[in-house]
Amino acid sequence: MTTTYIYDAVRTPFGRAGGALSTVRPDDLAAVVMRAAVDRTGVDPARIEDVIFGDANQAGEDNRNVARFGALLAGFPTTVTGVTVNRLCASSVEAVIQGSRAIGSGDADLILAGGVESMSRAPFVVEKAAKPWQAVGNQTMWNTSIGWRMTNRALPVHWTVSNGEAAEQTAREWGITREAQDQFAVRSHKLAAEAWAAGHYDAEIVQVPGAELARDEGIRDGSTVEKLATLKPLFAADGSVTAGNSSSINDGASAVLLGREGVLDAEPLARVTGRAAHGVDPNQFPTAPIEAANKALARAGKTWADVDFVELNEAFASQSLACLKGWPDLDLAKLNPHGGALAIGHPLGASGGRIIGHAAHELKRRGGGVAVVAICIGVGQGLAIVLER
Repeated sequence: MTTTYIYDAVRTPFGRAGGALSTVRPDDLAAVVMRAAVDRTGVDPARIEDVIFGDANQAGEDNRNVARFGALLAGFPTTVTGVTVNRLCASSVEAVIQGSRAIGSGDADLILAGGVESMSRAPFVVEKAAKPWQAVGNQTMWNTSIGWRMTNRALPVHWTVSNGEAAEQTAREWGITREAQDQFAVRSHKLAAEAWAAGHYDAEIVQVPGAELARDEGIRDGSTVEKLATLKPLFAADGSVTAGNSSSINDGASAVLLGREGVLDAEPLARVTGRAAHGVDPNQFPTAPIEAANKALARAGKTWADVDFVELNEAFASQSLACLKGWPDLDLAKLNPHGGALAIGHPLGASGGRIIGHAAHELKRRGGGVAVVAICIGVGQGLAIVLER
C-alpha cells in the first residue's frame, strides 16, 4: 500500500449560529477552502483526481453534491470530479479516510478531502404525502440543522434519545459530575483563546471574503466555572449537561490536501498511518471513539505510550471526559492542548477536517511525533485516524 501524506490543511474560522458566516451559502464556504488549498500549495487544480467532502445535512443549499458544486465555484476544471459523503459528525474524517484509501490502493495520487456545514442556513422541512397532491392536514416541521427527525418507529425508543440525553446518560454511567464538565469546558475556552493569541491556528486559517473573523466566534474569554454553574440543565431536571458544557451550533468549512509521497514539491505536514471505525448502541455514541482510537493505534503499530497528543472532537464535556477515562494511559495535558469544540464550535461536516488539519500542523510545529484524531458520531459510531511525522 502507498503511504498517504497530508500536504496542507486549511479551514475557515468557525462562526456561531446566526453569526458572521450565516450569510454565506455552504457551497460558497466549501469553495473558499478548496481554492485556498490549491493556492497555498501552488498545485494545478486540474491535477486533483477527486474532491471528497463531508456534509451531514444536505437538506438545503448543500443538496445535490456540495463537493462538486464547491469545486466548480472554486474555479476547478470540470474534469475534476466531486463526491459528498455523510457520516454525520465525522463526515470529513470519513472523507479523509476514503481519500487516503484511494491513494493507498493506487487509484489516485492527489485528492482534496474535507467538509462543510452551515447549520445557520439548514432549512426547516415537512414530510410529503404518500401520493401526489394528496391532502395531509397538519404537519410537523423539522429543523434539519441537528438531531433526529422523521425517526423510524421500528427502532427501540431508548436508541432514539437526543444527543444531549445520551450525553446525560454518559455522565451518569461514567460518574462524571457537573463540576467536572464545567471545569473541562472552561479549560477548552481558555486553551483555545491562548492558542489563537499565540498564533497556533494561524497556519491553517483562511478567511471568508466579506465575513472575516479574528478567531473562532464561539470562544468566550471570560468563561468561569462559577458562571457556567448558573446555567440550567437542558435534558433532565436533575441533569448536568448544559449549553455551557456542550458544543454549539456553527458554520464553517475545512479542507485537507492528500497525496502520495513526492506528488508535490512541497514538504508534507504528516502521514496517515492508522484508521478505524467502531460501533456501539446509538444512545452510547459518546464513548464510541474509545475503541475506534484503540483500533487505529493498533493498526498503526503504536500504543498509547507513543502518543504525543490527541485531537478529540468535544461534542459534550461528558463525552470527552468519558473518552479520557476510557484511555487510562492518556494524560489530560495531551488532550486537545489548544482547546476543542466546546469553545471552537462543531459545524458537523467540517469538524473532522478541522481536528485532522490542526493535528497535522501541530506535528509540523513540534518537529514530529504521533497524534490520534478521534470523533464521536450520532447513532452510535466513532472514527479515529493516526497521524505521524
